[in-house]
Amino acid sequence: MKYGDNVKNRLKRVEGQVRGVLSMMETDKDCKEVVSQLSAIRSAVDKAIALIVAENLAACIKEELAEGRDTDQVVQEAIQLLVKSR
Repeated sequence: MKYGDNVKNRLKRVEGQVRGVLSMMETDKDCKEVVSQLSAIRSAVDKAIALIVAENLAACIKEELAEGRDTDQVVQEAIQLLVKSR
């Protein structure tokens, strides 16, 4: 699967957020601020996962339909990926 620039950019922002949290920890920032930023990171990662699964699911469904196959298994695999990610 090819990954689009949009998902790569999301992960680059997450990388920056993680660096920011590490900096906050090194300068002994308040626990509430650190946890708040970690929560934002988790949310950003969850959105990136959802985007990757959605894009992959769309591509797989198109492929299955073009070959005249049932898409139920592809959908179930996507659901399992999302469940596993939580």
